[in-house]
Amino acid sequence: MLVCAGLSPHAAIIIPEVGGDELQKVKNTVVGMREWAAYIAEQEPDVVVFITPHGVVTNRQLVYLRSPELYGDFSNFGAPEISFQAKNDLDLVQQIAAAAEQEDVEVFGVDIDQWYSYLSGSLDHGITVPLYYLREAGVDAALAAFGMCFLPLQKLYELGQAMGRVLEKSPRRICLIASGDLSHRLIPGAPAGYNPRGKEFDLLVKDALEKMDAEKLLNISDDLVEEAGECGLRPITMLLGALKGYEVDSRIHSYEGPFGVGYMVASFRITDQAKEQVEEQTEKGGTGIAETAHVQLARESLEHYLSTGKLMSTPDPLPQGMEEGAGVFVSLKKDGQLRGCIGTFAPVQENVASEIIHNAVAAGVEDPRFWPVQLEELSDIVFSVDVLTPFEKVDTKDELDPKRYGIIVKSKSGERTGLLLPDLEGVDSVDEQISIASQKAGIFAGEPLDIYRFEVIRYQ
Repeated sequence: MLVCAGLSPHAAIIIPEVGGDELQKVKNTVVGMREWAAYIAEQEPDVVVFITPHGVVTNRQLVYLRSPELYGDFSNFGAPEISFQAKNDLDLVQQIAAAAEQEDVEVFGVDIDQWYSYLSGSLDHGITVPLYYLREAGVDAALAAFGMCFLPLQKLYELGQAMGRVLEKSPRRICLIASGDLSHRLIPGAPAGYNPRGKEFDLLVKDALEKMDAEKLLNISDDLVEEAGECGLRPITMLLGALKGYEVDSRIHSYEGPFGVGYMVASFRITDQAKEQVEEQTEKGGTGIAETAHVQLARESLEHYLSTGKLMSTPDPLPQGMEEGAGVFVSLKKDGQLRGCIGTFAPVQENVASEIIHNAVAAGVEDPRFWPVQLEELSDIVFSVDVLTPFEKVDTKDELDPKRYGIIVKSKSGERTGLLLPDLEGVDSVDEQISIASQKAGIFAGEPLDIYRFEVIRYQ
């Protein structure tokens, strides 16, 4: 299954042992890469799949690495002491190759001795640079590597979709990474010369990724691409194709171009299954919208309780992804308005499935702000389920982001606690988030408090 995706720059200068004194000029990228790698490490991928523009590049053929053992180092950048070894997941590679051939794309494999023109027998820097930060974060996964080709963007997008279908069906946990820098023409003296449209290109890509707007990239003008002098557009296009049909939260960790090349670090947090899989595996609720397994369980739980007056039993076997314990919030909306919301910020039940069952009933009949839900109105209610990550204490407001993190505030006595979920409409700043959570807890403005943050995986 595809558990996460990312965009990584690949300038060797962002490697501390290579960049040396110049590293300070790319400090935002270094910080962004470490955040990015830490997020990917949390997803515990078994395989990292790379799409790189610096392996074998062709006009119309998709090329992959076929050597069973992969090796790479930075000897061509003056740091031979930094090296990597990894297994090549050839089963996955061959499945992706077969899917590409079904899209009428010619595919062929090469050995690692033929892969990188600047250093025979090594992975290219489009892989080794992000791999440096992944290894530093503790990611010890097998790899798979695909080169770039100059097929039309729409065809690359469709090729990415084919890749995504393979990744979704895999029993392994997979991270997909597009390696690519943006414009190489941002300032006078840039590696490819200066062009004022370089910045225009970078801002367009940034906006498209923030909004997950693939159409914006697919419709980009050839003139803009040519004048930007980039190497990341095609890997990014394939990545967006692979993510089509998923619910995705994108995050730009950093962007800068101190040497005239745009370095962007982005992660793509998958919050839901591919829609095609959802439609196959779940029934539709009364709203006519395909529901995920988490949401379907919440609906079934409340319906069972309203029909029988008893809590339903926990499914056996437990649904995939619901085996562990976690805090869970279940929200109900009717005609676009909140109809109930109850949750736990830490696990109370033994697993997520049981947590959903209990909290769905509580949201329906125990939320003191609303009359209990009636069985006959259930078909008009839209459910959502938020599964919380473990919370962690923060020392400064700089560690908060109301779009990404929910917060828990506690009075110093520990007697009053308030929680606010992330990405709420109308909550745009950290100060607003803290103020609202404090009001919910009955904590006065200026009163000392402890703040904790958490993330959610949202199912709708």
